[in-house]
Amino acid sequence: MKTVGYVLLVTGLVGVVVFGIQAMNDSESFNVLGASVAVSKANWTPLIASGIVLVVGVILAIAKKSR
Repeated sequence: MKTVGYVLLVTGLVGVVVFGIQAMNDSESFNVLGASVAVSKANWTPLIASGIVLVVGVILAIAKKSR
């Protein structure tokens, strides 16, 4: 189970980084009354799914084997 946990942990971490950068780049900014306003048009589903995979991977990696 620890091996599966580590694989999920690494996969989730890579997904969070890649989809997080993509979500930050999918925003538009414009000025309103001198203030810069950013509007995000990103799809947050892959980022949330990657975060869930990361959390499950951490749980499986640190879980002790029960007998």
